[in-house]
Amino acid sequence: MTEKLKKIITEICRFVLGAVFIFSGTVKNIDPVGGALKFDDYLGVFHLSSLKAISLFASINLSALEFLLGLCLLVAVYRRLTTICLLIFMSFMTLLTLYLAIYNPVHDCGCFGDAFILTNWQTFFKNIFILLPAAIVTFLFCKKMTPLYSYRAYWFVPVFGYIFMLGFSYYNYYSLPVKDFRPYSIGSNIPQKMSIPEDAPQDEIEFIYTKDGKQKSFSMTSLAEIDSTWTFVDSKVVKEGYRPPIISFELYDAGDNNIADAILEEGKTVFLLVSPHLEDASDSNSDEINNIYDYARKHGYAFYGVTASAHESIDEWGNTTGAEYPFLTTDDVMLKTLIRSNPGLVLLRSGTVIWKWHHRNLPHEETVNAEIESLLSGDTKKNNPWIWIVLCFALPLLLVWLYDFKFLRQQT
Repeated sequence: MTEKLKKIITEICRFVLGAVFIFSGTVKNIDPVGGALKFDDYLGVFHLSSLKAISLFASINLSALEFLLGLCLLVAVYRRLTTICLLIFMSFMTLLTLYLAIYNPVHDCGCFGDAFILTNWQTFFKNIFILLPAAIVTFLFCKKMTPLYSYRAYWFVPVFGYIFMLGFSYYNYYSLPVKDFRPYSIGSNIPQKMSIPEDAPQDEIEFIYTKDGKQKSFSMTSLAEIDSTWTFVDSKVVKEGYRPPIISFELYDAGDNNIADAILEEGKTVFLLVSPHLEDASDSNSDEINNIYDYARKHGYAFYGVTASAHESIDEWGNTTGAEYPFLTTDDVMLKTLIRSNPGLVLLRSGTVIWKWHHRNLPHEETVNAEIESLLSGDTKKNNPWIWIVLCFALPLLLVWLYDFKFLRQQT
């Protein structure tokens, strides 16, 4: 292999691996709460549930490390150390995803958060055929990569990259994710997300029967071959059919009646104060919540608290906050997917998610009328935070590169 070809292959691997790691770290830290929930799943699989208290910290820092390694590789600073870390990381992740693919303890590894859902086998093949070979190539030929900074400026890239990603995670945790990849994102119509197209593929089920000590499998279409001499043993799904983004949406009132259809009906405006567990919910903004409840009642809009907590916790919440709104109950997993805040407020009209508020960003008493009326009239445009996020990330790196190019390299 010629030196030129080695360099071309190494640079391609560098850009692919760096871009994947930057993307993976970014999309996971867009939703740090979701990352912590996935980390909880892993701890449960390996019988380490006692460590769930550190899930958020561990998830944020692991994602920041991914971002940092991708950034260092992309600009080729600390080439030897970066490629060693990437090779170790990918070797471990390849073995882990092989275990997940074989035993399937969690349905997806969460490597790209909720942005892209891959099966465990897809994740393993991605690692074994793309990312691990790229990590090996960049490790073997790391000196072939052309650095964007001189050695004197190397230190800035990992320090800034790590601090930036921690700040980015903090921003998403203390407000709401800047990009919502879940099925309840703003603008989503819940009934449509639950619908199954008529031509959607169905589950392929295999039925296992025995006769005369011999076992045989039958498909749905071949069941007609079975007579009373066969004994049913088991059935299993060999190929999953279409799954809608939202499997179910159920809300139960005090009489244990599912009133979700009434909540989602055409023309109805509803506020849902969502708290998966009221025992852990913040009551620091209860005055703003009560103001919005008063606004809803004045304008004839429905307002419900929604939780998975027991009635004792609901009563305690009412006594603590002075809440007068009725509560509905449902599964906590659905509520955690609906909004990443405890509590969080969701505005629905005709089953469409109009807006969502973190409890720290609720409209104040002076602005609640104007803000909500604006949203209900169709004005859901807000300032795009991505412009400032990209500028805050790219501008310091560019300025340091210019300083490095003009002054530091001349001193070398």
